[in-house]
Amino acid sequence: MSLLIPGIRRAVPKLASSQFVCRQCLRKQPPTAPSRILQSLRVRYASTESQAHARFARYFTSTAVPTATTGAVSKSARRAFPETSSKSVAYWLIGSAASVFGIVVFGGLTRLTESGLSITEWKPVTGSLPPLTQADWEAEFEKYRASPEFKLLNSHMDVEEFKKIYYMEWTHRLWGRVVGLSFVGPAIYFIARRRVSARVAANLVGIAALIGFQGFIGWWMVKSGLKDDLFAPGSHPRVSQYRLATHLAAAFVCYSWMLLAGLGVLRTRRLLLADPASAAKTIAALQNPAIRPFRRSVTALTVLVFTTVLSGALVAGLDAGLIYNEFPKMGLGLTPPKSELWDKFYSRREDGSDLWWRNMLENPSLVQLDHRILATTTFCTILALFAYSRTGRVAAALPKNAKKGMMGVVHLVSLQVALGISTLIYMVPISLAAAHQAGSLALLTGVLVLGHRLRVPKSTLIMVQKRLASTTKPR
Repeated sequence: MSLLIPGIRRAVPKLASSQFVCRQCLRKQPPTAPSRILQSLRVRYASTESQAHARFARYFTSTAVPTATTGAVSKSARRAFPETSSKSVAYWLIGSAASVFGIVVFGGLTRLTESGLSITEWKPVTGSLPPLTQADWEAEFEKYRASPEFKLLNSHMDVEEFKKIYYMEWTHRLWGRVVGLSFVGPAIYFIARRRVSARVAANLVGIAALIGFQGFIGWWMVKSGLKDDLFAPGSHPRVSQYRLATHLAAAFVCYSWMLLAGLGVLRTRRLLLADPASAAKTIAALQNPAIRPFRRSVTALTVLVFTTVLSGALVAGLDAGLIYNEFPKMGLGLTPPKSELWDKFYSRREDGSDLWWRNMLENPSLVQLDHRILATTTFCTILALFAYSRTGRVAAALPKNAKKGMMGVVHLVSLQVALGISTLIYMVPISLAAAHQAGSLALLTGVLVLGHRLRVPKSTLIMVQKRLASTTKPR
């Protein structure tokens, strides 16, 4: 027995206390708190399990097993247009406008070099390639030989000379195709991928439709110069001045639309990303009643510039710049004789009811006088607006960038007047005439940018106001 006592003493500490207490007493004892290590392990396990459950639920409710409500919300979110457009869209629109600017100038060169009637057919798809063999060139030249222009003006022309004017018109048409494809393709992508707002998407659809219609107008214009019955017998074969003005007007509208849409996207993003106080200050400055008359005057100036451009298209279509090559006089006085301005030759009705408007649109002398009056009015209007922007309340309220825009318009109109007078005095040389046409589009660009800096669209204003309200709302 004495030998077992030491072993029992060593075993007693290793035995659990529950082995020496009855079960009824164990039930009555209060539960003991777990150790700190065990408690921390339990907390960590619980948090890991909750995160796993959250990931599991998010995965299956959003993609794998969507409910009717979440599916409808996600579907509508994918279909909805964003409030703002991507910056890349703005740069693409401005780049497209620059391409249209280039094709307008090149189209003027095509007309000045008398190359526009060299291609007598309209093949939107197969016409993308020029003649590749000598037989193809002979076939194209044979078609041109049947045109009034060859019979009356270029009967001495051979195939090599024909190639020069052919390539001018072919390049102009190819450039038009490039403008269309480089716009329609990205427009479809941006709309399908919802990279543009609903307003900009509507603008893109409208511009794309106008580009397609412009191709039809171009052929409609060229076709007028291929028929003898569309101009007076024995006169210089040319396209209809009405169709030429329509073609140029459509190009100017397309350019302006692209430019303003691109600038509008950049301005909206600039106002939304700017400091709220700075955006509010900019909007408050543009809503100042003091600049409201100036804003309306700029709108009227835009219409005046566009009208002057159309008058210049009539001058070009009638070759009216080749008469009265002096300035400011036209012959012995400031205007030609009244009998020359209102010539009954241009009236087609026996009662003479169409005398005034046909002379204004078809009489080269009166058409040139109209263009002189409109150009002079435009020049004086811009100078008056510049003086108005530098005096009184307008000078204090007008934003700085608007003042710079007004100064830029003054420079552009001064250059345009100098180009116009030089073109007239030197009897329409190709270089000066092309520069004058480019100057008209540059002047319209300056006026459009000036008007753009004086306005904030209602959609942009609403978005900025929402952003200001969200930043000032107490949390």
